[in-house]
Amino acid sequence: MKSINSTVLSVFITLLLMVAVVLSSLATSYIVERFEREEQKKIELWAEATRQFILADENENIGLLLQVLEGNTTIPVYMVDTAYNLLLSRNVREPKRNVDAFYVEKINQLRVEQTPIEVRISDNVMQYIYYEPSSTLRWLSYFPYIQMIVMIALASLAAIALLMVQRSEKNSLWVGLSKETAHQLGTPISSLNAWNELLKTRYPDDPLLPQMDEDIYRLQNIAERFSKIGSQPTLERMEVLPLVQSAMDYMRARTSNKVAYSLEVRGERREAKAMLCAPLFQWVVENICKNAVDSMDGKGIITIAMQPTEEKIYIDITDTGKGIERRKFRKIFQPGYTSKQRGWGLGLSLAKRIIEDYHLGKLFVKQSQLGVGTTFRIVLKQTKNG
Repeated sequence: MKSINSTVLSVFITLLLMVAVVLSSLATSYIVERFEREEQKKIELWAEATRQFILADENENIGLLLQVLEGNTTIPVYMVDTAYNLLLSRNVREPKRNVDAFYVEKINQLRVEQTPIEVRISDNVMQYIYYEPSSTLRWLSYFPYIQMIVMIALASLAAIALLMVQRSEKNSLWVGLSKETAHQLGTPISSLNAWNELLKTRYPDDPLLPQMDEDIYRLQNIAERFSKIGSQPTLERMEVLPLVQSAMDYMRARTSNKVAYSLEVRGERREAKAMLCAPLFQWVVENICKNAVDSMDGKGIITIAMQPTEEKIYIDITDTGKGIERRKFRKIFQPGYTSKQRGWGLGLSLAKRIIEDYHLGKLFVKQSQLGVGTTFRIVLKQTKNG
């Protein structure tokens, strides 16, 4: 239900941002067009005032004309003759050097971009006025792009926040499920311990009691693992090879004799130490091996190859099972995905979480071929002394 609510919220926020961007862009476009029309009218008025100022005689009152001419303080204006030589410029920011070349280039550019305003001085004399948008209008024209960038940034932040909320919900679910499982296992394990001690007093020589001790210890170990999943586990620097060997031996003792196991260390480097939570790391190896046994239908070969390097430790677990389609390489790690008739589809998802979230490593399908087998790769960070 929370996932559905999060999705609906995400869609609503996205639509709201899209509507805001569209409305803002339309409003800005309208304002820009209005400013363009206003500036064009101002320049046409300025051109007419210029024409009348040139034609005015000595006795004519030109105060109003001067007021119009001097009133333009924002729009860059260029007045040229019929040969496009500059006669007058206003509100133009000139460079410190090559001023003449600057004006020639600017006028040639404006000749291509716009139709000039004609100022007819007499039948034989014609002048032209070109103009550029004011700085205010230029900034307004950039505003939709700025808005879009801001909206994209806000949408990205909203998406990141939503993903963090969803991740937090998943973490809470994992923690709750793990703690509840550990709690539920605690009571029957305590009862089994009590019954086992009672049986030892009555039947001290029974050969089955050591096996019961081992199974009860195993149940305690499972409960401990669930409790560590439910909280941030403590990591210790330790040798990786003995833990892998122990996990493999555990699986060998509990699977058919038709499944062969082998462990090898590749490369020249032999030291392989990493920051690990031993119970959780061993559970990951056991879980991958168990999936391999299921994939091989209880008959085949499981090879564990470890290759330490200066910076990393690579652990490849290869089986001779059915294989995995390439399009499912990532899907198999999703919670709830399973190809088995029984099971919750949480094993590989939990294994990936343990390796990547708790141990800051990587777990992925290195390669797989249908009918040949699959290789899972675990990557851990090699830790050095000190």
